[in-house]
Amino acid sequence: MNQKPKIIVSAPLPADLRERVAAVCDIVDVPVGQNPADVVPAAQRAEIAGMVCTMRTRVDQALLDAFPALTVSSNFAVGFDNVDVDAATRRQVLICNTPGVLDGAVADVTIGLMLCLARNLVAGDAFVRSGAWTKGAFPLTTDIRGKTLGLLGMGRIGKVVARTAQAFDMKVIYHNRREDPSVGSLASYVGRDELFKSSDVLSVHIPLSAETRHSVGKREFELMKRTAYVINTARGPVLDEAALVDALRAGTIAGAGLDVMEQEPLPASSPLCELPNVVLQAHVGSATHETRRAMIDLAVANLLDALGKRKPQAMVNPQVWEARA
Repeated sequence: MNQKPKIIVSAPLPADLRERVAAVCDIVDVPVGQNPADVVPAAQRAEIAGMVCTMRTRVDQALLDAFPALTVSSNFAVGFDNVDVDAATRRQVLICNTPGVLDGAVADVTIGLMLCLARNLVAGDAFVRSGAWTKGAFPLTTDIRGKTLGLLGMGRIGKVVARTAQAFDMKVIYHNRREDPSVGSLASYVGRDELFKSSDVLSVHIPLSAETRHSVGKREFELMKRTAYVINTARGPVLDEAALVDALRAGTIAGAGLDVMEQEPLPASSPLCELPNVVLQAHVGSATHETRRAMIDLAVANLLDALGKRKPQAMVNPQVWEARA
C-alpha cells in the first residue's frame, strides 16, 4: 500500500477541500504566516513533499534547505514575490500560483477607485452623513468619460480594465516592455514617458520584482498632469510611497487610489491616512467570496496535480515540470 505524501497546509482550506486533500495526502497544519520550519518538527521535515501557502510564507533558500524533499509549493495568490524562484528552480521545486481567476475582481476595484477619486464619492458620503448637505451643495467633481486611462502593464488584469473602461468612453493607452499584438484595438501602445504625460488616470498593473520596486517615483509623478490620478492594485512597493506622498501634498498630481501599500496592514500613523486626496482599501482586490474560492480551488488543484504527476494548470517555473517530464 502506497504511503500518502505529506504536505504542509498554511492557507485557509474550506472543509470540502480539506477532505479532498486529506483523502490523498497527510496534512501538516502551519498557521498562516508562520515559518513552517518553526512549526514542523525536525524529524518530519524531510518527509514534506508539497505545500500550499499564502503570500505570507517566504519560500526562500532557508525554507528549501529545511525541507529537502519538497517538490511543489502552491501559492494561494497570483503574485509570487514571496518566492525565490531562482532558488526553487535550482532545487527543482515547482512553484504554482492562481492567475486568471481573480482578474475581474481586481479590475472591479481598479474601476471603483477611479470613480471614487474622480467623483469624490468617499467625501460625498461623509458630506451627507454629517448633515453638511443641509447647509449647501457638494463641490463639483470630475468626469471620467472621454478621459485617457493609462495602463502600466497590459497583462490579464490590465486587459479586463481596458475592456471595462470602454463602457465609460475612455481612451485607453498602455505601456509594456514590448508591444502586445493581442491587445489589438483595445488600447494603443505608447512609450513609458508618454504614458505618464498623457494619462488622466494612471493605473498600475505590473508585478513586483527587483526591477520594478520603486519604479514609479518622483520623476514619473512630475511627468504627469496636475489633474491626474494614480491607482495601484498591483503591489505597494512598485510605487515609491514617500515620493507619492510628496506629490500628493504638493499638488503635483490630483490624487491616488491604493489597494496596496509598502507596509501592510497600513498603520493609522501613515501620512497616506491624513491626505484628503487619497482613497485607501485594505488589499481587497481579490477579496470576494467567489474569487477567493476559485483561487483556493486552483491552488489545491495545482498542488494535487503536481504530486500526482499531472501537469498543473498554473506554473511559475514550468521548466521544472518540463525537466521532470
